[in-house]
Amino acid sequence: MTITQDSSAPLIVVVGITGNQGGSVVNALAESSKPYRIRGLTRDVNKPAAQEFAAKGVEVVAVSLTSDNATGAREAFNGADITFVVTNYWEHLDVNREVAEVKMLIDQAKTVGVKLFIWSGLESIIKVSKGKYPNVHHFNGKGEITEYGRHSGIPFVNVQSGWYASNFAKLDGMKPKKQADGSFVLALPVGPQTLLPVLDTPHDYGLFVQEAIESPEFGAGSEVLTSGEDITVGDMVSQLAEITGKKITFARIGDEEFLAATGLPRSVALEVLESLKYHEEWGYYAGKTTDASRRHLARPTRTWADFVKSTNWSSILA
Repeated sequence: MTITQDSSAPLIVVVGITGNQGGSVVNALAESSKPYRIRGLTRDVNKPAAQEFAAKGVEVVAVSLTSDNATGAREAFNGADITFVVTNYWEHLDVNREVAEVKMLIDQAKTVGVKLFIWSGLESIIKVSKGKYPNVHHFNGKGEITEYGRHSGIPFVNVQSGWYASNFAKLDGMKPKKQADGSFVLALPVGPQTLLPVLDTPHDYGLFVQEAIESPEFGAGSEVLTSGEDITVGDMVSQLAEITGKKITFARIGDEEFLAATGLPRSVALEVLESLKYHEEWGYYAGKTTDASRRHLARPTRTWADFVKSTNWSSILA
């Protein structure tokens, strides 16, 4: 562990340390050969994850980063050399709130003189698709924030989050479904050739933030595209079947069938549907390759097969 309280070490403020991405960032920096002071922000310092980080030397601070709490954000960022900011749109499903909150954070980080603002953004699907897919708010809002950050005057880097490997294990609409003959079918509204930058987020996302901080190739003005492995949906299903020893096949289904299968409110299901259709048509990163972003990582990332092997599928494939 290289987390330190030495005032000569850079101070990195990490938003959402108890989440998948924030926690991954802290873990990656703790494994670095370079020393860092880390201040982790969370709404609840009593969460077990927050307590564990505190025991490892992280300064854990309770703060609610709503758009009306600029004073709290400014105090939380005070003295920081670097900030890492991530949002959880799915917690409230309010894209206007998300955009307002992060714009406020960018402004306050600039006010206190942060030297590098690292943002977990995504592509603006409505812009890339020229309006064809307007309802993917969790992408579009982050795209708007990215544009704001790039023009704000603060040193800004966008470390985009890849496709969560856990989606096939946690989202009802994407889990393999058992058939009458005991086999399983993983059904999506896209073809098996759809390519995804699959990422075991808690395990590997932080590596890319570390890279953005430590590699001269990245830093202010750059974009990092995270991916443990770029792999087609068809190959993911084949590997899942091979590793688990279950008969699992892929099927393309209609849009309405998928919307019903998600079990989500229609507006939320529509977001998921349109995001998948966009990934098939334009590519998750709008055709940009992830090769350069994997060039200077501190250690290898997990592949999809690695993730499958490390995950308990017994309840899903019962």
